Amino acid sequence: MSSEPLVGLIVPARAGAVPADGPQLYPTGVRFLASGLGLERLTPEGYDGVIGRAGELARALATEGAEAVALMGTSLSFYRGYAFNEQLKATMHEASGLPVTTMSTGVVEGLRAVGARRLAVVTAYIDEVNNRLRQFLTDSGFEVLHLRGLGIAVVGEARNVSPEALIELGQQAFAAAPSADGILISCGGLQTLNVTVPLERACGVPVISSTPAAFWSAVRLVGLSGAAPGYGRLFELEASTPSVATAS
Repeated sequence: MSSEPLVGLIVPARAGAVPADGPQLYPTGVRFLASGLGLERLTPEGYDGVIGRAGELARALATEGAEAVALMGTSLSFYRGYAFNEQLKATMHEASGLPVTTMSTGVVEGLRAVGARRLAVVTAYIDEVNNRLRQFLTDSGFEVLHLRGLGIAVVGEARNVSPEALIELGQQAFAAAPSADGILISCGGLQTLNVTVPLERACGVPVISSTPAAFWSAVRLVGLSGAAPGYGRLFELEASTPSVATAS
């Protein structure tokens, strides 16, 4: 039996696959196990239909041996606002008895860790979800200088956006907000792991994106530093692990 800590992931898609970013960032030292919510559409109505299962899945992952739980889905955790994301973590913690985080919390922690406050933002979302993200970021202490979304509403379609397109969109967003001190790419479905470094080089500011930031936040709950050199400024940090059990 492996002695490496096990992180449980609540993922949007029904299939319950571990996102590839996690094992790529952290090939050793930690293991991942996923369970799927069955989300079909990136809309408030879609989120409402599945988010009530977060506590149940957190409890099930704890039963399977997870030592921490992360909800992998940015819009799933920010769409009802800052207070809802905090309550969601409390629900997951109470159900599982484990330290927890969400993808939105990972994004916020990542932005703070690299010192980004004034943001240029790229998302996969429709306008209604973008507006809710803007409010969540504002309530979390950030200033959104520019935001552009791709208008994607169907789960799974975001993975079809190429890295080249994401780099171009990031550069366009930064060009529209040249005083930004960070770029955020929001949506766990976007394939961003190999976008970060070239975009940081092109724009000269740190880049935080949903899935890598969520894994960074999650592994810190089980004692890792989160460092993964070669994947951008956030992963060059030897950050201390959170001291609060619920990772609030």
